Amino acid sequence: MKRLLLFSLMIVLALSLTACNLDEMRAPVDPEDTEIVLLTVNRGATTTSIGASLMEAGLIQSEMVFKMAAKELGADGKMQAGDYELSKSMSTDDIIAKLVAGDVVINTFTFTIPEGFEIKDITARLVAEGLVDEAKFNEALLRPYDYKFLEGQESLEGFLFPDTYEMKVGASEQEIIVRMLDRFDEIFKEEYYGRLDELGMDMNQLITLASIVEREAQAKEEFPIVSGVFHNRIEDGMLLQSCATVQYILGERKERLTYDDIAIDSPYNTYINAGLPPAPIASPGKLAIESALFPEDHNYYYFVVKKGGNGTHVFSETLSQHNKAKEENR
Repeated sequence: MKRLLLFSLMIVLALSLTACNLDEMRAPVDPEDTEIVLLTVNRGATTTSIGASLMEAGLIQSEMVFKMAAKELGADGKMQAGDYELSKSMSTDDIIAKLVAGDVVINTFTFTIPEGFEIKDITARLVAEGLVDEAKFNEALLRPYDYKFLEGQESLEGFLFPDTYEMKVGASEQEIIVRMLDRFDEIFKEEYYGRLDELGMDMNQLITLASIVEREAQAKEEFPIVSGVFHNRIEDGMLLQSCATVQYILGERKERLTYDDIAIDSPYNTYINAGLPPAPIASPGKLAIESALFPEDHNYYYFVVKKGGNGTHVFSETLSQHNKAKEENR
């Protein structure tokens, strides 16, 4: 008897609501109040419990109208879990649409990896910012990753693309690495693989050269020129004599190398070994990669930092010109 009475009351209420214009009950609580209210919908929440939470937060006028609207809109059981930014200026229907769409607030973090960073620099920055566990990140660096540009590569050095990234809070070490590799894949266009064949280079050689260009050049307009110098030296079988490769061995960026430094016995020492070192020495950016692929065609074989030139260089075709330039720019 009590159940029948309750059911009858619900019918009467529903009819009365219809008579009183349900549209008004589905309208915003306060069209002028746009202040954001954060509402969390827990996993497994029912329409009834969601309605109760919305009512408690003052975001709807009636729980019952909310339930009726959800049923009418086919949203019953389809509203998704997550954190939502809502306001009293939103209608019941707008709120339901947002919950069904899963238009949640995504908590993200950003990090920036500059051009020319080595893997150890990347790791140190991510650890310092509390974004990765060092041991887990180092372990993830050793995992296999299925990318065309990584075929035959023994390390990810040079392939973690330097850029600014935004990721969801809680991203794993491996997800961060994949994001950086995905970015490299975006930058290295399909036609660039054909250019490798034209140059007679493989991917490892190209990115190794690009990493040296990245570390040697500073002014944007000089990247293709610096690349051209190294291409000329490689073509003529000359030593590259890149300070950056020795700095990679030393693990520090010394402003001036000593004679002992450039005599270090290492395959990365381009002062004593002809050709390119065995692998990249840093992560090159887009400009360095494209400069390595498309160097400026010139007859320069030498360059020295210009005195007071803000990192620009004096380029020379002969050793005598180069020696003179060094004297003038000490």
